[in-house]
Amino acid sequence: MGRYYNILKEYMKNSSLHGVKFLIDDEISFVERLFWLFAIILSWIGSGFLIMSALDAFYHNAISFVVESSYRDWTTNFPSVVVCESKNNDKIQGVADKIWGTDHDFTFEEILNELTFFRGESYHAIRECGPEFEFDCLTMNFTDLVKMIRSSCDEIFSICRWNSEHFDCCSYFLPIQTEVGLCYALNSIHSEASSNGKKKRLDTFSNKYTGPGKLYMELKTESNIFTIGEEEVPHLVTPKSEILAVGPYISYTRTISVKNIENDPLTRDVSVEQRNCRYSDENILDVHNYYSYSACSVQCRKDKQLRICNCTNHLMPNVPVTQHCHLEGLRCLNDHYEELSVVIAKWSIGKKGVVCDCLPSCSEIDISVVHDTRDNIYGHSSPLSMVSIELASLPTERYKRNVIRGKLDLVVSMGGTAGLFVGASVLSFVEIFYYFLIRPCYMSQNVETPTNNVNEFLY
Repeated sequence: MGRYYNILKEYMKNSSLHGVKFLIDDEISFVERLFWLFAIILSWIGSGFLIMSALDAFYHNAISFVVESSYRDWTTNFPSVVVCESKNNDKIQGVADKIWGTDHDFTFEEILNELTFFRGESYHAIRECGPEFEFDCLTMNFTDLVKMIRSSCDEIFSICRWNSEHFDCCSYFLPIQTEVGLCYALNSIHSEASSNGKKKRLDTFSNKYTGPGKLYMELKTESNIFTIGEEEVPHLVTPKSEILAVGPYISYTRTISVKNIENDPLTRDVSVEQRNCRYSDENILDVHNYYSYSACSVQCRKDKQLRICNCTNHLMPNVPVTQHCHLEGLRCLNDHYEELSVVIAKWSIGKKGVVCDCLPSCSEIDISVVHDTRDNIYGHSSPLSMVSIELASLPTERYKRNVIRGKLDLVVSMGGTAGLFVGASVLSFVEIFYYFLIRPCYMSQNVETPTNNVNEFLY
């Protein structure tokens, strides 16, 4: 016991921590020692409070979100455009004629339409389908049925132009599996490779030299068009105001404005909780290969469908066929439609919906519809829809996410506080380890007698 007291005494006498040597100085009075003890305690308390404050700021206020307006040298990427077929009566009638003959009940076509373009409800299917009916849903593979009716890319697109320059639609509008079925997306990171095994991206950048970009398409089928960020996906609860529904013999023009988000490269070193967003490659989902808020909401809906009905709808992406709902599953989804079709916050007590605590994407863009116009083109030779999507102007603002408290800032802050208040450094804590662990062990191995041990240690 006496040996460790001597070790403690020697440590305090030689420690680099400020003030502690006065506590064991025999040449000063008890009052002076008490003064130094009080001063040391206050210094450590003050240091502790400042270090805790620095940690709190690091964990909760590491990111600043500002608006930049130095827009002249920016290059703005056009949003991803996704085209999803919404109706195809001709193909539905053809498939119905093939299965049941030309003299079939019209209700069968309504069932095919519900199953092919599933939107969360299946009114006709659950009432007109079963072993006792001519249309037996229990024996049908809904996935194969959808493939028979859904149009291919060549059957949807006629002409595509970017800033008046033609390009091959189906080389750049690539297939993407979504919650609303097979769609075709331009410049989406979720899209699949084309038939030649490559994923092509169209150069849709706009700057002060090119001016605002404009995409023009002529479509052969009724479709819903989504203008979204490259990491986002169409889903069942996309607001109707964000969907452009197009049909034959009508010309549509949608003018949009875009605000991008620029991220400081150091945000990659900050945790997801600190920056309160996820990059697309920080994926925690299984329905899509890249993370986004919309993809996360699809994951929430899939998980809840499995919990409630033990199956998912047959259009849910990246789900094995064994988990697809049949007739009883469709009835369950229909009965819980309201509960499955609304996304609510976790604090919304008493409301029906899917609780989805999803973070936004770090690179999501703010897209606003400035103006929509539509004109009839009944004199056109074929039942096409003409669609123009264009930027109203080059953006004059963008958001910037900056790191104001990184790991290095935290180390500097904590080190400066410890040095200012108690004179501590990394080596000060190495001293503690050395004096109380390494040196006693060394001395115990090299001491001949207990008496010599203390003398050798002290002198």
